[in-house]
Amino acid sequence: MLEAIILGAVSYGACLIFAAEGELIAERSGIVNLGTEGSILCGALLSFMVTVWTGSPYIGAIFGLVGGALPALLHAFMVVDRKADQLASGLAITFLGIGITAALGKSFVDDKINGMDAIGIPLFKEIPLIGGALFDQDILTYLALLIGPAIWWFFKRTRVGLVLRATGESGDVVYAYGHSPRKVRYLAVTAGGALAGLGGAQLVLATTLNWTENITQGRGFVAVALVIFASWLPLRAAAGALLFGAAFALNLVLQTRGVGIPSFYLLMLPYLLTLIVLAVASKGQRQLMPAGLKAVFAPGGT
Repeated sequence: MLEAIILGAVSYGACLIFAAEGELIAERSGIVNLGTEGSILCGALLSFMVTVWTGSPYIGAIFGLVGGALPALLHAFMVVDRKADQLASGLAITFLGIGITAALGKSFVDDKINGMDAIGIPLFKEIPLIGGALFDQDILTYLALLIGPAIWWFFKRTRVGLVLRATGESGDVVYAYGHSPRKVRYLAVTAGGALAGLGGAQLVLATTLNWTENITQGRGFVAVALVIFASWLPLRAAAGALLFGAAFALNLVLQTRGVGIPSFYLLMLPYLLTLIVLAVASKGQRQLMPAGLKAVFAPGGT
């Protein structure tokens, strides 16, 4: 049972890691993107469609990036250039993504694909409990496990990461140093959406291997919540995503074993457990919120 939960934590959490890290990049630039759910859905559907047409999940994954980036680019245009309300724009894009993918994906519901092959690392994959979860995965899942540390390094060790973080604190200061806050925010929001789309690709090309309407089941909103409760820290956001995956796997294990708990409560388990743990872990960390987001979550900057 424990091995199944650890394996599920990685398999079901990988999609959420991509989405949460993408949202974190956008929010670090001072833009909240509630359209992440729409980006995951568009990335998932486009990657699945291309895989059906070409037979290659790797080409499909590339188009998953594109599918996620396009809705995010629209969000960037609305909030950066048109000065639209960030929360309203994000929600509108999410519902747009839900509608578009439901309409275009209807004819792909019965299609099956050959997903990405697992690439086992000799010897390491034989390690009890964690070997299969960490060392016998497809390329997208390996990438998901590495992206949290990579983004931590990007923010802490690179000049570009410093400029992005500074943009989230004060666009005026960044402009005074010769950088364009508008360009930085466009790139950050679009890159974040591309990562969310890659998460959608991982979901359909490595986990479910099929397409159903609203296949993400609210993972985009969970990603936004993870970033906030993780105090905008990449490693903590990745850990929260894995926790969600573990809770999701526990839900499936309990249902399979016929535990006498109503299924409605079991379906709530991943979302409830993740939020409780992260809420406790984030206690006293609200001061880490980028200053640019205070105008969104707390008008007046308080």
